[in-house]
Amino acid sequence: MRVLVTGGAGYIGAVLCRRLVEAGHRPVVVDRMFWGRKPLEGCEVEIISGDVRDFDAAWLEGIDAVAHLAGLSNDPTAEYNTAANWEMNAIGTERIVAACKAKGVERFTFASSASIYDSELSSHELTRSPVMCDETTAVAPRGAYSISKKYAEDVVLRAADANFAPVAFRQGTVYGYSPRMRFDLVVNTFVKDAIVRRRLFLHGGGWMWRPLVDVEDVAAVHVMALEAPLERIRGQIFNVLEENYQIRQLAMLVAGSLSLIDPPIRVELEEAPLPKLVRNYRMSNAKLSTELGFTPSRTVLESITGMLQKLPLDRIDDFGDPRYYNIRWMTLLEEFHLEQRRYASIY
Repeated sequence: MRVLVTGGAGYIGAVLCRRLVEAGHRPVVVDRMFWGRKPLEGCEVEIISGDVRDFDAAWLEGIDAVAHLAGLSNDPTAEYNTAANWEMNAIGTERIVAACKAKGVERFTFASSASIYDSELSSHELTRSPVMCDETTAVAPRGAYSISKKYAEDVVLRAADANFAPVAFRQGTVYGYSPRMRFDLVVNTFVKDAIVRRRLFLHGGGWMWRPLVDVEDVAAVHVMALEAPLERIRGQIFNVLEENYQIRQLAMLVAGSLSLIDPPIRVELEEAPLPKLVRNYRMSNAKLSTELGFTPSRTVLESITGMLQKLPLDRIDDFGDPRYYNIRWMTLLEEFHLEQRRYASIY
């Protein structure tokens, strides 16, 4: 299959494209190329430099399936520019779905988010375990990011019919190594901070629960759905996770792993105040396991070990590169474009 991957040069997309090639498919990437083409080096892909807000139906010529990953991907970027977040995550998804239906593209996977399960109620008492959410749990998302994801998810699923088989994946917080590395995801952030600062901060004691999943497993799930019988995926929602963890558990796993490398690094754990937005939720992956036969391949501990083997521990100054942080890179690019416009207006 020729598979159009929106956001294919991003953190998940760069891994998914390699998985698609390994499975015998031909990925076609639509991406704004915020992080350049390096994440896709060595991967046989076609690249279209484009923005999902201006989705061109011509990009679907000869396409058999779409994996829709593009959009702003966390709370900080969504809150930084709520208008762009809505245009990309919500309206952009509407345009892509409409174009797919008009072109007769039948298979469609959508990267939704487990954050839509988060609510004021779930975050009320951090010392208690929140309820276990499954795909039938009522949701009341809060925050620009999760609200836009729920809107887009509804758009995708409402479009399901005899000729269009979309599936929405409520992906847990992703971790692990990617050619387009990120250090603004909780496990990856802890690994970076443990190496650079040798100190990890537990906000509010770190009692909050999160569903976690390795980036390789997220990519594998999208490939599974693209190859699954249509009746298994049409109009379905699936939670995607390896396991639920408390934040303090993750910190301990990272600290313990650093103590075992050569030379060992001792990491201190320190209490810190709660942030304004506190996420605290758990979810089940029973449906994904039963319906698609998904079995997670990497635990958090295994992924931490893998990152420590791949990251340049002798060049820790590189970890501060803004390319590893979505909000920092986004603001730098915006400042750069503003300067270009000022310069053009003067000369």
